[in-house]
Amino acid sequence: MQWTWTEGPTKGATHEHRFHDDGTVEWRAVGDAAQQQNRAPKADGVPAQKAPKYAAMKAADGVVAVSYQSPESGYTLTVVLNFKDQQMVGFASGARDWYPVQGTFKVIN
Repeated sequence: MQWTWTEGPTKGATHEHRFHDDGTVEWRAVGDAAQQQNRAPKADGVPAQKAPKYAAMKAADGVVAVSYQSPESGYTLTVVLNFKDQQMVGFASGARDWYPVQGTFKVIN
């Protein structure tokens, strides 16, 4: 999935997320090389740090809540994805910070 942020601390950025059957998630920034936060294995074959676990729960027909915590930053991201209009809303929070976030998403293959 590609998530594009329209509100929040990462406004204007797009992140590709891969949700694996084993309950882990990997993500990377797409676009500006300065934003690269690649969670996939490195090109030289060195594996990235272990991918964190995520939780996903159906909230209603076509609506899913997703949450995970980044091991690097300690931030937790919790979003609600509306598959009917590809809109998302949620919250990013750390030990001392809290931000409402919004954006759009699309499923990619």
